[in-house]
Amino acid sequence: MAQALLSIQILPKVNAGEEVIPYVDRAIEIIKASGVPYRVGPLETTIEGDLDQLLDIVKQMNTAMFEMGSPSVLSQIKLVVDGKEGASMARLLQKYPDGQ
Repeated sequence: MAQALLSIQILPKVNAGEEVIPYVDRAIEIIKASGVPYRVGPLETTIEGDLDQLLDIVKQMNTAMFEMGSPSVLSQIKLVVDGKEGASMARLLQKYPDGQ
């Protein structure tokens, strides 16, 4: 499968008064453990790799939210797949490597 970039904002439903941060931290742990290149942003995290692998990571993240007790999860995803050159964070960020 082609090289892809996938940005995800995962929004698990939590109980009243419960913090969402531990859920987000768990989702990022799953990304780290996968070994794919990633970049955490203030509103979403971008991961880079084989499309099938990235979609599997999203599934793992959602499963983890349920395992932590979330009754439902909203995952907002942006996806780019480049079958010719391969999608690349480095290439897209050449002009703004530090985000500014």
